[in-house]
Amino acid sequence: MQKLKFLLFLLPVYVLGSPSGNGDYDIIPRVVNFLIFIAILYYFIATPLKNFYKNRIFKISSKLDEIQRKLLESKTKKFEMAKKLEEAKIEASNALNHAKKEVEILVQKVKDEAQHEINLLNKYFEEQKNYEIKKIEKEVISQILSELFKESNTILKQDDMIDIIMKKVS
Repeated sequence: MQKLKFLLFLLPVYVLGSPSGNGDYDIIPRVVNFLIFIAILYYFIATPLKNFYKNRIFKISSKLDEIQRKLLESKTKKFEMAKKLEEAKIEASNALNHAKKEVEILVQKVKDEAQHEINLLNKYFEEQKNYEIKKIEKEVISQILSELFKESNTILKQDDMIDIIMKKVS
């Protein structure tokens, strides 16, 4: 098939290249010389061209392999980062829940301490109030007794005196 194409290619050259009327045709030696030239050219150039194309194909293949490897690594890293992100979200959610529970516990503790302080202050207030009431009662009783004793026209019975003294002592 190749030879047929080649001969069809050379046919117009043979027809148009023939001399007019002489009959001496030198096309065959020229074609043979051309074929020898092509063979020599092929001999010297074919191997380097094949090596060049093989090297080029190998370089492209190796770059493609490297790109695919990097793509696979980046997908792996992306998957790992997504996994770490999910873990971080879970940890943040847990930390937030834990912080909320701690806040609730601290609020309850502060409320309990404040209530305890209020109870202590109320108790102290009641004790102080009772103390002041007793103090005022003693002063009033002392004043009344002083006035009674100062007045000589008042006569007290013995039971009344004992009641007054008992109130003063208590």
